[in-house]
Amino acid sequence: MHNNHDFSTGNDNVELKNLISNYIGRWKWFCVSGIVFMILAFVYIRYSTPEYEAVAKIQILEDNSGSGIDLFKELDFISGGKNEVEDEIQLIGSRSNFIEVVKELGLNVRIFELGQIKDSELYMDPPINVNFIAEDTIMNKADFDFFLRFSSPTKFRYGVDEDLPSKEYSFGEKIVTPIGEILITPNVEYWKKYKNSHIEVSVRPVSSVAQFYQSKIYLEVTEDLSNIINMSLQDPVKEKAVNILNSLIKVYNRNAIDDKKIIADRTSEFIDARISDISNSLSFVDQSAQDLKTSKGLTDIASESNINLNVGAANRQELANVNTQLNIAASMKDIIDQQEGFDVLPSNIGLSDVSVVNTTSKYNELVLERNRLLKSSTEKSPIIVNLDQQLKSLKRSMQSSLNSTVNNLGLQVNTLSSQQAIINSKIYSAPKNERALRDITRRQQTTEALYLYLMQKREEAKIAVASAAPKSKIIDSGYNPNPYPISPKKNLIYLVALILGFLVPFSIIYINELLDDKIHNMDELEKLVKNDPILGELPKISKKQDKVVLKEDRSVLAEALRIIRTNLDYILKTKKEDKEGKNIIYITSSVSGEGKTFFSTNLSRILASTNKKVLLIGADIRNPKLYSFFDGDEIDKMSRTLENENNKNAGLTEYLYDASIPSKDIINPMLVYNDTIDIIYSGKIPPNPAELLMNKRFGGLLKQVSKEYDYVIVDTAPMMVVSDTLLIVEHASQLIYVTRAGMTEKAAVDFPLKLKKDGKIKALSFIVNDVKESNLGYGGKYGYGYGKSQKKWWTLGW
Repeated sequence: MHNNHDFSTGNDNVELKNLISNYIGRWKWFCVSGIVFMILAFVYIRYSTPEYEAVAKIQILEDNSGSGIDLFKELDFISGGKNEVEDEIQLIGSRSNFIEVVKELGLNVRIFELGQIKDSELYMDPPINVNFIAEDTIMNKADFDFFLRFSSPTKFRYGVDEDLPSKEYSFGEKIVTPIGEILITPNVEYWKKYKNSHIEVSVRPVSSVAQFYQSKIYLEVTEDLSNIINMSLQDPVKEKAVNILNSLIKVYNRNAIDDKKIIADRTSEFIDARISDISNSLSFVDQSAQDLKTSKGLTDIASESNINLNVGAANRQELANVNTQLNIAASMKDIIDQQEGFDVLPSNIGLSDVSVVNTTSKYNELVLERNRLLKSSTEKSPIIVNLDQQLKSLKRSMQSSLNSTVNNLGLQVNTLSSQQAIINSKIYSAPKNERALRDITRRQQTTEALYLYLMQKREEAKIAVASAAPKSKIIDSGYNPNPYPISPKKNLIYLVALILGFLVPFSIIYINELLDDKIHNMDELEKLVKNDPILGELPKISKKQDKVVLKEDRSVLAEALRIIRTNLDYILKTKKEDKEGKNIIYITSSVSGEGKTFFSTNLSRILASTNKKVLLIGADIRNPKLYSFFDGDEIDKMSRTLENENNKNAGLTEYLYDASIPSKDIINPMLVYNDTIDIIYSGKIPPNPAELLMNKRFGGLLKQVSKEYDYVIVDTAPMMVVSDTLLIVEHASQLIYVTRAGMTEKAAVDFPLKLKKDGKIKALSFIVNDVKESNLGYGGKYGYGYGKSQKKWWTLGW
């Protein structure tokens, strides 16, 4: 078991080594790919538009102006401090705020200097000023571009297309455009810097520009339950990013102050109207008291009524307070009942009902939000419809609460009045004039208390208007924390490009290996064959190289053939069969084009170089190719003679067909580089090759020549294409199966192996043809030391 384990480990090491060598052998792929991706990264960085970051920081201030009592003020997790800040984040980043920012900064109109590859925006120092005479409603929806080129210090050329002819105008002259008339004036301070430049002016709808910057703004809370908000924005122009952040903070605070002023102004108007009514009532009561005292001559209250009056004092005070609340609630109810649309309601007017106060505050917030959204939306917008439903619900809730409050206060007034009547009955003995004076005094005190109360609230409303503070405190106004662009990130892009540069060839090689089902060298073939011998492998030769090995050749091909010759002799010597017929060697392959004829020819040549008698038979009578492997005047002459004098120089097909032709007439002795090789050509292509090969004369021929020659090499037809070879395979003592690197599929090797297993083939061996030098088992790894060819550096490893 231990030995098996060691053997398995050794195989794993070899596999790993081969895998690594497969990638290292293609190192130039990785170098070229890495260089290409680094160049692409450089070009991307060079011509991409850099973006700068601007940041700001604000603190959301607590609003202490509300009249409601927060029962859970100290319980932040219940009161939801974080949720309030998140609501403010939504308000800051609202579309309506960005529309105001775009209008204030004029971001919908941009001026560019056109370049050869990319354009540059001129934000801080534009050479021209563009003034639009069109109405705001048209400009806010305009989508228009035009181009300018300066002709002289006083003139310029205007066109709506960069490539079309333009028209000349003077600075300050009106230009009629599809979006209305425009005036263009030079910015003297910067005009000369761009006098030779081509300028583009781009006008875009305000809403789309606002939506664009709304998507780019980044707002976040610094930490949980914090009131501090971090703001950041990225833009190709760093000054523009800073200005947008500062303008957004300004717009947010201004809107908050305007909201507070609207509520305070509405409250002040309500109080002024009530003061005017109460002032008239107070004057009437004062005049009644004066008339009564004058007509009756009253100066003081009778001492005998002091006790009863003291008892009823508390009751009267409470009655006055209830009357005050009743008047306020009734007035508030009338305002809500008379209101047809959605206007803000008075708040903080002293109503003791907390639910009504809170509902009023929420109602006013929604009304303000609805008014703000109507600036950029219509009443049919889903958001406005949703707000209208909420407002109607709140109004119904306030009406119900006020009705209940008025009824309850009315009951209290009736109760207190009944109690007061009882107290008054106890002082029936007081003079009638005194009682009348007391009635007038009570009314006077009640009216005066309400009057003073409303005067106080009016002053508070005025103070609130004067002291309206912004909703946020600026901790850090907009600035650029980094003078360098944050995008594109050069180091990251180069790193990614380098990784991709190595990953792409790695993936290609890996996928190619994964999908590759071809044989490439002897090592791969050994894994498939296992028990059958592999004689060797032949290197890949170029078109300029000779197809037949030369005399005393020391090339890689010649050395590979010598190794195959040695291995073949060893196999033939170890055979147990009789010497007769032991030297008949079939050469075949799976399909045409795998090099069986090439191998047959060169094997015959290398065997003949040892002074052995060799006979090469062309048994592939369907597609003969032996003629193309021998050059020389004699061979060419013999080929022509064979075509014209079939009876004199017959081939294998003629021999098999005509029993009168002896075997010596079809054997052609050839002198190839001082070595003699006898060749039997295939002859003419017959109409029935399979039946012809089944002729008994073929077996007799092989039996005869096997006695006369040391080696009989038979070039047969491909086994997977036709059945010719199987019909005559019984005569072979050894069948050499030729596979071709990069062409023969691994599955094709199973075919001859199955034939041997079924007993149809006696002896089977393999070779691999056309192996790349880098994949050769001996030539690639160790080298032969002779005839090495120098490959160009750019082809190494490919």
